[in-house]
Amino acid sequence: MRKILLVMFIIGAFLAPQSLTYAEFSKDEQVAITVYERISPAIVSIEAQLKDGVSAGTGCVVSADGLILTGSHVVENFTEISVTLYNGQTYKAEFIAQMGKNKDLALIKINPKKALTTVTFADSESVKVGQKVLSIGNPFGFSNTLTQGIISRIDYVKNRFQTDAAINPGCSGGPLLNSNGQVIGISQSIYNPDNNISNIGIGFAIPSNEAIKFITKVNYEKSNVNTARHK
Repeated sequence: MRKILLVMFIIGAFLAPQSLTYAEFSKDEQVAITVYERISPAIVSIEAQLKDGVSAGTGCVVSADGLILTGSHVVENFTEISVTLYNGQTYKAEFIAQMGKNKDLALIKINPKKALTTVTFADSESVKVGQKVLSIGNPFGFSNTLTQGIISRIDYVKNRFQTDAAINPGCSGGPLLNSNGQVIGISQSIYNPDNNISNIGIGFAIPSNEAIKFITKVNYEKSNVNTARHK
């Protein structure tokens, strides 16, 4: 009987669910877990209703009162824009502004019930080829998906970062993050010669400094409008 109980105890020990403490993860795993848990609440999914269908993408919350940065091609020619937060709450969004030709950035606004978690930006001038990056997005509707890779190349002519972190349809407008959880780029597109049949590991992101300039310009113009109204 004792032998049977001992065998059952040993088998149970192997089958019992094992919960790892934070310290038992590798350093790289700890970085990814920390960044994801801190930043994912600031990432939203976006659906723009078009006359001929739906455009889906990702957005970054840049102000606690609901200002959201995304790709302009995500909301281009919209008739209605819906934003879903990480907790499943959905809001109708107002279109605010989009960046000039070939910059592919846009700002939209929701009115949340409470203050939102926001992203922070790093200086994209300090980005180096080979550094680790993480991406959060909504590929094919799978919300808040984390992938990781490196900066594969910096295209100084087109002012774009190239990365092998998996970026797929639905990720446009999402953040490319450094190991500190700061936004260094905004996911824009992938190189897909087979028309979205596969991801071959070549994705592109707009440097964060372009986004910072865009947000600053829009906020400045908005404040000038408000000031003019009070004169």
